[in-house]
Amino acid sequence: MTPYRPPYLSVPGKALFLLIIIIAFGVNLAGAGTPGEKPDFDNLTRSGFQHFYSLEYDAAVRDFQGALEAHPDDATAINHLVEAELFQELYRYNALDTRLYTKQRFLTSKHVPIDAAKKKQLLDLMQRAISASDKRLKANPNDVEALYSRGVTEGLRSTYLTIVEHSFWSALHNALEARNDHEEVLRRKKDFVDAKTIVGAHEYVVGSLNTAERVMAGVVGIRGDKNKGLRMLAEAGQGSGETNTDARVTLALFLRREERFQEAIDVVRTLTRDYPHNFLFALEEGNLLRDAGRGPESIASYRTLLEACKSGRYPNAHVEMAQYALAEALRGQNLLPDALTAYQAAARTSDYDADLHQRSLLGAAEVSDLLAQREQALAQYRAAIALDSSSEEADTARRYLDHPYRGH
Repeated sequence: MTPYRPPYLSVPGKALFLLIIIIAFGVNLAGAGTPGEKPDFDNLTRSGFQHFYSLEYDAAVRDFQGALEAHPDDATAINHLVEAELFQELYRYNALDTRLYTKQRFLTSKHVPIDAAKKKQLLDLMQRAISASDKRLKANPNDVEALYSRGVTEGLRSTYLTIVEHSFWSALHNALEARNDHEEVLRRKKDFVDAKTIVGAHEYVVGSLNTAERVMAGVVGIRGDKNKGLRMLAEAGQGSGETNTDARVTLALFLRREERFQEAIDVVRTLTRDYPHNFLFALEEGNLLRDAGRGPESIASYRTLLEACKSGRYPNAHVEMAQYALAEALRGQNLLPDALTAYQAAARTSDYDADLHQRSLLGAAEVSDLLAQREQALAQYRAAIALDSSSEEADTARRYLDHPYRGH
């Protein structure tokens, strides 16, 4: 199977879109902040992050709420709670699957149905965090911890606006504010390693644009160097700060884009080692093996993951994501009967996610055609169209209603 290659965006608007997408890919900005004066604050924060990176969001929210109650005016504590609340919603609706972000249309079509009360809660918390940081900065303009925390909040707001509201230009503004604040942190305190995560990600993305896009970005003061960005992310990932996990996630993503697959796999394996109950990290290892052209290894990885889900190792797993990934890997190895079984399994377990459900039905239909099971294929094409007749998948399904799919 042809290895994954992210599409190159060629117009200025899309170039700026890339700057937003780095947040949406999963850079979960945490926050260093001032250590708590009470042991309970530190203990709850550490416990909250362990739960957070194990995808145990209910427990993470509970711990971060406890920490905030201990320090109600601490922007860092507010940011932690915002992060847990927001990413719980994004994970619930499969909006943290990085492979889906390779298509720009995903961000404009993916519906994350957060209710109005939750949206208001998130926005109010983010404004509360900004106000807390600004209050400290007004009292002491040299407070780098407050400057850093404000940048974290801007990054979280950018994530929210991008994925939930699809307000891309507003999100871009917040993303740039986050970078500006963290660059200023690094100017004042060069060893503030957590600030290197968002700055490094921006450096890489802007440095990866083509010449015309870089010129357009430069007009509005956006510059970057992708090698510098990778170095900064590696430094943050090797550091002891709270964003070392986020830095490694982002570094692995960018190494994949550079087709430095083994390096990316090595980084992801540090994540699966540190967070053995994180379903997404385990899934990403299989994705990277597949992207690297190591199809049989990726199939084994996905199957191991699915078996571990059955045994309870990943209690909050979205198994349909692994089933679909397994189907794609099996299809790439021309193991069509097994691929059909995996697509059908993904279709059965993805009812809540119309996008994944439709792609699973389409994959099952195409493989059914390849196996000369035409009546089954037609039923699956029609089911895919019925889910969303305006999507690209529906257009593809309609194409094969009149004549069977024969492969590319």
